[in-house]
Amino acid sequence: MILVTGATGTVGREVLRRLPPGPAVRVMARNPDRVEGAPATAETVPGDYDDPQSLGRALSGVHTVLLVTNRVAGDQDARFLEAARTTGVQHVVKLSAAAVADPLADDLITRWQRGNEDLLRASGMGWTLLRPRSFMSNTLSWSVSVRAEQVVRSLYGSSANSCVDPRDIADVAVRVLTGPGHHHGRAYTLTGPQAVSAAQQTAQLGELLGRPLRFEELEPERARALWSERHPAPVVEALLSSALRQRDGAKAGVEGTVAELTGRPARSFRDWAATRLSAFMPL
Repeated sequence: MILVTGATGTVGREVLRRLPPGPAVRVMARNPDRVEGAPATAETVPGDYDDPQSLGRALSGVHTVLLVTNRVAGDQDARFLEAARTTGVQHVVKLSAAAVADPLADDLITRWQRGNEDLLRASGMGWTLLRPRSFMSNTLSWSVSVRAEQVVRSLYGSSANSCVDPRDIADVAVRVLTGPGHHHGRAYTLTGPQAVSAAQQTAQLGELLGRPLRFEELEPERARALWSERHPAPVVEALLSSALRQRDGAKAGVEGTVAELTGRPARSFRDWAATRLSAFMPL
Protein backbone atom coordinates (compact mmCIF):
# COMPACT_ATOMS: atom_id res chain seq x y z
CA MET A 1 0.00 0.00 0.00
CA ILE A 2 1.10 3.58 -0.77
CA LEU A 3 0.46 6.37 1.74
CA VAL A 4 0.34 9.96 0.44
CA THR A 5 0.86 12.78 2.93
CA GLY A 6 0.61 16.49 2.08
CA ALA A 7 -2.37 15.55 -0.05
CA THR A 8 -3.99 19.00 0.07
CA GLY A 9 -0.74 20.80 -0.81
CA THR A 10 0.79 21.92 -4.09
CA VAL A 11 2.57 18.65 -4.94
CA GLY A 12 0.47 16.14 -3.01
CA ARG A 13 -2.77 16.95 -4.78
CA GLU A 14 -1.04 16.58 -8.17
CA VAL A 15 0.33 13.19 -7.09
CA LEU A 16 -3.19 12.00 -6.25
CA ARG A 17 -4.41 12.97 -9.72
CA ARG A 18 -1.62 10.98 -11.35
CA LEU A 19 -1.56 7.72 -9.40
CA PRO A 20 -2.37 4.84 -11.76
CA PRO A 21 -5.11 2.31 -11.06
CA GLY A 22 -3.89 -0.81 -9.32
CA PRO A 23 -1.81 0.03 -6.26
CA ALA A 24 -3.71 0.32 -3.00
CA VAL A 25 -3.59 3.96 -1.89
CA ARG A 26 -4.24 5.61 1.44
CA VAL A 27 -4.35 9.38 1.88
CA MET A 28 -3.51 11.04 5.20
CA ALA A 29 -4.78 14.55 5.86
CA ARG A 30 -5.42 16.67 8.92
CA ASN A 31 -8.81 17.48 7.37
CA PRO A 32 -9.91 14.63 5.08
CA ASP A 33 -12.79 16.73 3.73
CA ARG A 34 -10.27 18.92 1.91
CA VAL A 35 -8.78 16.05 -0.12
CA GLU A 36 -9.65 16.25 -3.81
CA GLY A 37 -8.71 14.18 -6.83
CA ALA A 38 -7.82 10.95 -5.05
CA PRO A 39 -8.36 7.68 -6.92
CA ALA A 40 -11.87 6.34 -6.41
CA THR A 41 -10.50 3.31 -4.59
CA ALA A 42 -8.26 5.33 -2.26
CA GLU A 43 -8.86 5.33 1.48
CA THR A 44 -8.68 8.76 3.15
CA VAL A 45 -7.88 8.87 6.85
CA PRO A 46 -7.31 11.65 9.40
CA GLY A 47 -3.74 12.08 10.54
CA ASP A 48 -1.67 14.70 12.30
CA TYR A 49 2.11 14.79 12.72
CA ASP A 50 1.58 15.89 16.32
CA ASP A 51 -0.60 12.85 17.09
CA PRO A 52 1.48 9.63 17.14
CA GLN A 53 -1.61 7.44 17.47
CA SER A 54 -3.11 8.88 14.29
CA LEU A 55 0.21 8.28 12.50
CA GLY A 56 0.24 4.67 13.61
CA ARG A 57 -3.27 4.13 12.26
CA ALA A 58 -2.47 5.85 8.96
CA LEU A 59 0.73 3.83 8.49
CA SER A 60 -0.66 0.40 9.37
CA GLY A 61 -0.11 -1.96 6.44
CA VAL A 62 1.74 0.67 4.36
CA HIS A 63 4.80 -0.29 2.30
CA THR A 64 5.70 3.01 0.58
CA VAL A 65 5.18 6.63 1.66
CA LEU A 66 5.31 10.07 0.09
CA LEU A 67 6.45 12.29 2.97
CA VAL A 68 5.74 16.02 2.79
CA THR A 69 6.30 18.24 5.84
CA ASN A 70 6.27 22.02 6.15
CA ARG A 71 6.81 23.12 9.74
CA VAL A 72 10.23 24.72 9.42
CA ALA A 73 12.53 23.76 12.31
CA GLY A 74 9.85 21.44 13.69
CA ASP A 75 10.04 17.73 14.44
CA GLN A 76 7.34 16.45 12.08
CA ASP A 77 9.80 14.26 10.18
CA ALA A 78 11.22 12.71 13.35
CA ARG A 79 7.77 11.77 14.64
CA PHE A 80 6.62 10.41 11.31
CA LEU A 81 9.75 8.38 10.63
CA GLU A 82 9.60 6.79 14.08
CA ALA A 83 5.99 5.73 13.45
CA ALA A 84 6.85 4.51 9.94
CA ARG A 85 9.75 2.39 11.19
CA THR A 86 7.58 0.92 13.95
CA THR A 87 4.81 -0.08 11.54
CA GLY A 88 7.17 -1.69 9.01
CA VAL A 89 7.28 0.83 6.16
CA GLN A 90 9.88 -0.20 3.57
CA HIS A 91 10.36 2.91 1.42
CA VAL A 92 9.98 6.63 2.14
CA VAL A 93 9.97 9.13 -0.73
CA LYS A 94 10.81 12.48 0.84
CA LEU A 95 10.04 15.89 -0.69
CA SER A 96 13.10 17.99 0.14
CA ALA A 97 14.76 20.95 -1.62
CA ALA A 98 17.51 21.53 -4.17
CA ALA A 99 19.40 23.88 -1.84
CA VAL A 100 20.36 20.93 0.37
CA ALA A 101 23.04 19.99 -2.18
CA ASP A 102 24.60 23.47 -2.14
CA PRO A 103 27.39 23.64 0.47
CA LEU A 104 27.08 27.43 0.55
CA ALA A 105 23.40 27.31 1.53
CA ASP A 106 23.22 27.59 5.31
CA ASP A 107 19.90 29.29 6.03
CA LEU A 108 17.35 27.97 8.53
CA ILE A 109 15.13 26.28 5.94
CA THR A 110 18.02 24.49 4.24
CA ARG A 111 19.50 23.32 7.55
CA TRP A 112 16.08 21.97 8.54
CA GLN A 113 15.77 20.04 5.27
CA ARG A 114 19.31 18.67 5.60
CA GLY A 115 18.52 17.45 9.08
CA ASN A 116 15.36 15.76 7.82
CA GLU A 117 17.29 14.01 5.07
CA ASP A 118 19.84 12.80 7.62
CA LEU A 119 17.05 11.40 9.80
CA LEU A 120 15.62 9.48 6.86
CA ARG A 121 18.96 8.04 5.77
CA ALA A 122 19.64 6.89 9.32
CA SER A 123 16.18 5.36 9.76
CA GLY A 124 16.99 1.93 8.32
CA MET A 125 14.17 2.23 5.78
CA GLY A 126 14.63 2.52 2.04
CA TRP A 127 14.63 6.13 0.88
CA THR A 128 14.47 8.39 -2.14
CA LEU A 129 14.93 12.17 -1.99
CA LEU A 130 13.15 14.55 -4.35
CA ARG A 131 14.93 17.91 -4.36
CA PRO A 132 12.99 20.42 -6.46
CA ARG A 133 14.09 23.94 -7.23
CA SER A 134 11.53 26.68 -6.47
CA PHE A 135 7.97 25.92 -7.57
CA MET A 136 6.67 27.86 -10.57
CA SER A 137 3.43 28.16 -8.63
CA ASN A 138 5.17 30.48 -6.15
CA THR A 139 4.43 33.25 -8.65
CA LEU A 140 0.76 32.98 -7.71
CA SER A 141 1.76 35.34 -4.88
CA TRP A 142 1.88 38.04 -7.58
CA SER A 143 -1.78 37.61 -8.50
CA VAL A 144 -3.18 40.42 -6.32
CA SER A 145 -0.82 43.10 -7.65
CA VAL A 146 -1.16 41.84 -11.23
CA ARG A 147 -4.95 41.99 -11.04
CA ALA A 148 -5.13 45.37 -9.35
CA GLU A 149 -2.08 47.22 -10.69
CA GLN A 150 -0.68 45.18 -13.60
CA VAL A 151 2.62 45.07 -11.72
CA VAL A 152 4.96 42.40 -10.32
CA ARG A 153 7.25 43.24 -7.42
CA SER A 154 10.16 41.02 -6.48
CA LEU A 155 13.72 41.00 -5.19
CA TYR A 156 16.63 40.79 -7.64
CA GLY A 157 14.47 40.73 -10.74
CA SER A 158 17.27 39.90 -13.18
CA SER A 159 18.52 36.87 -11.24
CA ALA A 160 17.69 33.49 -12.74
CA ASN A 161 16.00 30.49 -11.13
CA SER A 162 15.49 27.12 -12.83
CA CYS A 163 12.07 26.81 -11.21
CA VAL A 164 10.02 23.66 -11.76
CA ASP A 165 6.38 22.94 -12.48
CA PRO A 166 4.76 21.13 -9.51
CA ARG A 167 3.13 18.77 -12.00
CA ASP A 168 6.62 17.60 -13.03
CA ILE A 169 7.53 16.99 -9.40
CA ALA A 170 4.34 14.95 -9.06
CA ASP A 171 5.06 12.94 -12.23
CA VAL A 172 8.49 12.04 -10.87
CA ALA A 173 7.05 11.20 -7.45
CA VAL A 174 4.49 8.83 -8.95
CA ARG A 175 7.16 7.00 -10.94
CA VAL A 176 9.29 6.60 -7.83
CA LEU A 177 6.35 5.53 -5.66
CA THR A 178 5.07 2.94 -8.13
CA GLY A 179 8.25 1.92 -9.96
CA PRO A 180 10.95 -0.68 -9.33
CA GLY A 181 13.39 -0.51 -6.44
CA HIS A 182 16.26 1.07 -8.36
CA HIS A 183 15.12 4.46 -7.00
CA HIS A 184 16.13 3.42 -3.49
CA GLY A 185 19.06 5.40 -2.14
CA ARG A 186 18.83 8.05 -4.85
CA ALA A 187 18.55 11.84 -4.58
CA TYR A 188 16.94 13.57 -7.58
CA THR A 189 17.34 17.30 -8.20
CA LEU A 190 14.35 18.55 -10.20
CA THR A 191 14.39 21.75 -12.26
CA GLY A 192 12.61 23.32 -15.18
CA PRO A 193 14.08 23.28 -18.71
CA GLN A 194 15.74 26.69 -18.36
CA ALA A 195 16.49 29.30 -15.73
CA VAL A 196 14.25 32.38 -15.85
CA SER A 197 14.26 35.63 -13.94
CA ALA A 198 11.28 37.34 -12.32
CA ALA A 199 11.49 40.05 -14.96
CA GLN A 200 11.33 37.42 -17.72
CA GLN A 201 8.43 35.67 -16.02
CA THR A 202 6.62 39.01 -15.82
CA ALA A 203 7.09 39.56 -19.56
CA GLN A 204 5.91 36.06 -20.43
CA LEU A 205 2.90 36.36 -18.17
CA GLY A 206 1.97 39.68 -19.76
CA GLU A 207 2.21 38.17 -23.25
CA LEU A 208 -0.10 35.33 -22.26
CA LEU A 209 -2.58 37.72 -20.64
CA GLY A 210 -2.48 40.02 -23.65
CA ARG A 211 -1.68 43.09 -21.57
CA PRO A 212 1.63 44.65 -20.56
CA LEU A 213 2.82 44.09 -17.02
CA ARG A 214 5.37 46.23 -15.24
CA PHE A 215 8.16 44.81 -13.11
CA GLU A 216 9.29 46.71 -10.02
CA GLU A 217 12.42 45.80 -8.08
CA LEU A 218 11.89 45.37 -4.34
CA GLU A 219 14.53 46.66 -1.96
CA PRO A 220 15.56 44.03 0.65
CA GLU A 221 14.05 45.99 3.53
CA ARG A 222 10.72 46.26 1.72
CA ALA A 223 10.81 42.52 1.02
CA ARG A 224 11.56 41.88 4.69
CA ALA A 225 8.56 43.97 5.73
CA LEU A 226 6.20 42.25 3.30
CA TRP A 227 7.35 38.73 4.19
CA SER A 228 7.12 39.55 7.90
CA GLU A 229 3.37 39.89 7.45
CA ARG A 230 3.19 36.17 6.59
CA HIS A 231 6.20 34.46 8.18
CA PRO A 232 8.07 34.47 11.51
CA ALA A 233 11.32 36.44 11.58
CA PRO A 234 13.72 33.44 11.30
CA VAL A 235 11.93 32.25 8.15
CA VAL A 236 12.02 35.75 6.67
CA GLU A 237 15.78 35.91 7.17
CA ALA A 238 16.13 32.48 5.56
CA LEU A 239 14.15 33.68 2.53
CA LEU A 240 16.33 36.78 2.23
CA SER A 241 19.46 34.63 2.40
CA SER A 242 18.04 32.34 -0.29
CA ALA A 243 17.31 35.34 -2.52
CA LEU A 244 20.92 36.50 -2.17
CA ARG A 245 22.13 33.09 -3.29
CA GLN A 246 19.86 33.35 -6.32
CA ARG A 247 21.26 36.82 -7.08
CA ASP A 248 24.72 35.27 -7.07
CA GLY A 249 23.70 32.56 -9.55
CA ALA A 250 23.26 29.60 -7.20
CA LYS A 251 19.85 28.63 -8.59
CA ALA A 252 20.47 28.88 -12.32
CA GLY A 253 21.69 25.33 -12.94
CA VAL A 254 19.44 23.08 -15.04
CA GLU A 255 19.16 19.33 -14.54
CA GLY A 256 17.71 16.82 -16.99
CA THR A 257 16.24 14.60 -14.28
CA VAL A 258 12.58 15.23 -15.13
CA ALA A 259 13.14 14.15 -18.72
CA GLU A 260 15.22 11.14 -17.66
CA LEU A 261 12.57 9.86 -15.26
CA THR A 262 9.39 10.76 -17.17
CA GLY A 263 10.53 10.35 -20.78
CA ARG A 264 9.47 13.88 -21.78
CA PRO A 265 10.94 17.38 -21.36
CA ALA A 266 10.26 19.37 -18.23
CA ARG A 267 7.51 21.97 -18.63
CA SER A 268 8.53 25.59 -19.09
CA PHE A 269 7.28 28.53 -17.04
CA ARG A 270 5.20 29.59 -20.03
CA ASP A 271 3.60 26.12 -20.09
CA TRP A 272 2.72 26.42 -16.41
CA ALA A 273 1.44 30.00 -16.63
CA ALA A 274 -0.81 29.19 -19.58
CA THR A 275 -2.79 26.83 -17.35
CA ARG A 276 -3.19 29.37 -14.51
CA LEU A 277 -4.07 32.59 -16.28
CA SER A 278 -7.40 32.92 -14.50
CA ALA A 279 -5.51 33.58 -11.26
CA PHE A 280 -3.97 36.73 -12.78
CA MET A 281 -7.01 38.13 -14.59
CA PRO A 282 -8.96 41.09 -13.19
CA LEU A 283 -11.94 40.10 -11.08
